[in-house]
Amino acid sequence: MNVVSPVSHYSTFSVYLTEARLEFIRMLRMPMFALPALVFPAMFYLLFGVLMAKGRTEMGSYLLATYSIFGVMGPGLFGFGVSVAMEKDRGWLRWRRAVPALPGAYFVSKMVMAWIFAFIIFVELALLAGTLGGVHLATTQWLLLLVTSLLSSLPFCAMGLVIGTLVNGQAAPAVVNFIYLPMAFLSGLWIPISLLPKFLGKIAPIWPSYHASQIALKVIGNDLGVPLWQHIAYLMAFTLVMLWLAVTFWSRMKLK
Repeated sequence: MNVVSPVSHYSTFSVYLTEARLEFIRMLRMPMFALPALVFPAMFYLLFGVLMAKGRTEMGSYLLATYSIFGVMGPGLFGFGVSVAMEKDRGWLRWRRAVPALPGAYFVSKMVMAWIFAFIIFVELALLAGTLGGVHLATTQWLLLLVTSLLSSLPFCAMGLVIGTLVNGQAAPAVVNFIYLPMAFLSGLWIPISLLPKFLGKIAPIWPSYHASQIALKVIGNDLGVPLWQHIAYLMAFTLVMLWLAVTFWSRMKLK
């Protein structure tokens, strides 16, 4: 019988932890990613959720929920889409395949990086909402919003991985932005769905960000009333399809 020592478990964990730490530091050193990811959600919330809300706490709580989803989209799409494409062009992925490494360490490090950014962004929004926005939620609501934000990054990481395998590093930022910003607007993350033109409101459910934001809004009791399981089912199906596409394209990807 094979016995796995605690030391080997610790060694494996330390490798994953080191990979994740290095990935986070590397992304912090990319101003085109780190600055928008960490600043834009908080800046938009300060403008629309505090200054333009003028004391209307319902607007502040609505935008807290939707901007927390907007905040996790960037780390997922850019952290996978742009970085994978750039590393592919620079020959980094070819080197990774040639060197023995723990299975999945490359992807786990990027996933953890996205979660760390998502956590920081949520804390920024929560501090602004609680101090300047006049938002008061129960402890369970704060925790559920945080968990919703972290888990909602999964479909966007999967989508980003598909983009990263398909396009080159030069085109990746433009492709991600072309998807990222319109999807956020059309999902009702910036303004409520009810304020969008009717035909845009009808197609909103095709976007994963719509379903993620509706789950977040359900936490504060301000969603459109669609059953929770439908949103979860859509996000799970979307994530699985994106992962299947990513694996398919990854296996066919030509590395430099």
